[in-house]
Amino acid sequence: MPDPSAARKAAMREERDRFVALAFCWADLMLELDRDRRVVFAGGVTDAVLGRGPKDLEGTPVEELVEAEDRALLGELLAAAENRGRIEGVTLRLSGTMGPTAPLQLAGYFLPDLGEHFFLSFRVGSALNLRHPGKQLERESDSGLYDADAFTAVAGEALKADGAKAEDRSLTLLEVKDYQELDQRLAPESRQQLQRTIGACLKAHSVDGDAAGTVAPGRYGLVHGTDVDVSELEHKIADYAKAADPEHRDVALESATVEVGTEELSEQDLATGLMVVINRFRETRGSDFTLKDLSTNLSSLVDEAVESVETFKGMVANNRFHMRFQPIANTETGRYHHYEVLAGFPQAGAGGSPYKYITFAEETGLIADFDMAMAKKALAWLAEKNQQGHYRLAVNLSGYSIGVMSFVQELHALLDENKWAHKALKFEITESAQIDDLEAANRFIQSLRDRGHEVCLDDFGAGAANFQYLSALEVDVIKLDGPALKQAMAGPRGKAFLKALAAFCRELGIDIIAEMVDDMTTLKFIKDCGVKYAQGYLIGRPSEDIESFNVNKPMAW
Repeated sequence: MPDPSAARKAAMREERDRFVALAFCWADLMLELDRDRRVVFAGGVTDAVLGRGPKDLEGTPVEELVEAEDRALLGELLAAAENRGRIEGVTLRLSGTMGPTAPLQLAGYFLPDLGEHFFLSFRVGSALNLRHPGKQLERESDSGLYDADAFTAVAGEALKADGAKAEDRSLTLLEVKDYQELDQRLAPESRQQLQRTIGACLKAHSVDGDAAGTVAPGRYGLVHGTDVDVSELEHKIADYAKAADPEHRDVALESATVEVGTEELSEQDLATGLMVVINRFRETRGSDFTLKDLSTNLSSLVDEAVESVETFKGMVANNRFHMRFQPIANTETGRYHHYEVLAGFPQAGAGGSPYKYITFAEETGLIADFDMAMAKKALAWLAEKNQQGHYRLAVNLSGYSIGVMSFVQELHALLDENKWAHKALKFEITESAQIDDLEAANRFIQSLRDRGHEVCLDDFGAGAANFQYLSALEVDVIKLDGPALKQAMAGPRGKAFLKALAAFCRELGIDIIAEMVDDMTTLKFIKDCGVKYAQGYLIGRPSEDIESFNVNKPMAW
């Protein structure tokens, strides 16, 4: 009587041979794993890739063949395959006798009917065919996920790829609630391991195994197939976070899945919509914000973003904004020294803040156009109103703008056409945290100074704008960030720091402007510290009428 187990084994070998034949139509190397995730069969160019022959690999736990940093990813992929049946186009590295391989593209299946075996195929090449020549897509060092800017590009590519499949893809944003408190409880090695595990989990569930990113600390995004159970994903990440926490507290997650429907969207419109959504997710804070605010159809968000972009472009092109002037005064003499030019938008209403408009311009890449429009407006105003030379204006230039070559070239041409204005027009570099190339930024700053324009580094003491920037960027003035000033006023160490900063800047020939000088107590504090200039409500509130500030009468201090 025939042995049924032998017949079954023969059938399994026949099925495996079919998978091997199919795999080698696509792959350079194939592995079959048993339910314990050990190699039971290997084929292809194993000697060239791993330095070992096919027979030598049999019985080896598959994780030993994978580069250490990618083992968590493979574990997540295999676990996901057990639920979803397949692995599609993921990129990871194997570990050969000569060290890590180049990234290999992985695809595979989990087949419960064939002894619960995994069939994995590998070939050289990246899963995502990103069309960003010359653009470096940055990753977080611990998680291996793309950073926020890179993820925006990756998400757009993954959503738009293979247009016929667009309806099967979604963008999900996840937030680990109270992440900051959790992070403070973690030891450095636990924090690194948690991020690596979360990264592997998100990659494993994303399109092509690499369409996932860290948007902000504790905030993540991924593009995935509609067959992914987001609730299950939340539970997994919550379990990982609880296990890493030395106090093992329960962790809450919140998510929003945005349906795509990109068929009617151009790539530019899709990129604009994603930029707005992801930046809103990255920046929004406060108890009144929930991720459900973003849980809507992406097409409607894109429509809203595109309409807003067109409105803003029209406002800039047609000069539908105005200048407001806020004075900066000498703390010793009480006389006005110059005026910062601030933007005013009719849509904001009387006294309304321009912050959301400027932020929108930065989010959507329009800030360079706006900065140019403001520089032209300030020059035109000076040509008309400053015949007596009473007024000097400081115009803001975003850290985003100074990295745009077309903007730099146009500004240089504009200044060369208006050389008469070099004493009357200053520049303030804002959003210095967005400056990626300090050498290039300093060359730009020196190009302005060589033309006779003073340059101020704004927001000193805030975020990344610190002594690294002061040492790398040769400027004439720094502007002390208002919250940093208030912090310095909170205790004797702050006062000592500000005194030391003022002395250091005097030695370098750099002046200091203090922001948010709103009362006499603050004015006295900065004078005692040796700060030369002040800006704030005590000095004067922003006004469209510059003549409301009496240049001939010093302030009564």
